Amino acid sequence: MSGQGEARLVDGKLHPCPDSPNCVCSEFPEASHAIAPLSVFGDPIAAWARLIDIVTAQARTTIVSREENYLQVRVRTSVLRFEDVVEFRMDSTAGLIHVRSASEIGHWDLGVNRRRIETIRKRYSNQR
Repeated sequence: MSGQGEARLVDGKLHPCPDSPNCVCSEFPEASHAIAPLSVFGDPIAAWARLIDIVTAQARTTIVSREENYLQVRVRTSVLRFEDVVEFRMDSTAGLIHVRSASEIGHWDLGVNRRRIETIRKRYSNQR
């Protein structure tokens, strides 16, 4: 990814993953990068606020961009201290929060980005 901190919306959607296996994205469901979006239950504004609280409470996480329907954070990995970019886009009409998590450098992530989103999903679902 290039341009640290830039919004990754392309025509209103999250940026697709590169060919490398170190990215997952719910808006471009290519088999190796596919991950389900989060479902919004109840009030979309409350769901968005809950998600932001969960994401920003994670260790080594810094907010880069926070908007009404878009959130981008950087997460520093615990061992090698690489930075990953994690993004969320609220689609209140569809009742979904789209997700994208990608490594900034390297080729393999050993499943870190997928596990990160699934951990967030579990915490988000447990708080509804």
